[in-house]
Amino acid sequence: MGMKQVHLSLVAIAGIVLLTPAPIRAHHAFAAEFDANRPVAVKGVIARVDWINPHAWIHVDVKNAEGRVERWMFELGGPGPLTRRGVTKNIPDLKPGTEITAEGFLSKGQPRRANGRVLKYLDGHTLFVGSQGTGAPVDGRDPSERQ
Repeated sequence: MGMKQVHLSLVAIAGIVLLTPAPIRAHHAFAAEFDANRPVAVKGVIARVDWINPHAWIHVDVKNAEGRVERWMFELGGPGPLTRRGVTKNIPDLKPGTEITAEGFLSKGQPRRANGRVLKYLDGHTLFVGSQGTGAPVDGRDPSERQ
């Protein structure tokens, strides 16, 4: 293969790489989308759970001060890490209609959206649903161990 052919091959490969669509929403660090200085806790009812990659989502219906229902979205950890911790989409704790208090940190730009850390239940038990290794507050520890 001559130098001209090698050069053309490299140009073709570079063109293919540049024209290949990137994922629409790449995986992100906590600080890129959420604000550690804006913790939030909302009490409501689980409406839906989306068990998708790279992060699962829980949708919570919350009554606002005027009595209207607002849908909140909490980003959870990924399905793989959650499953390894025993949290699966089929556990009773994530069943639609279940009353919870969802705690996390508000989005920097999306209303009623947050990074979920803990779900608290009426009987007092908690479920850690956050991502680990993202730089979020109390990252890597059980949030019930807060100081």
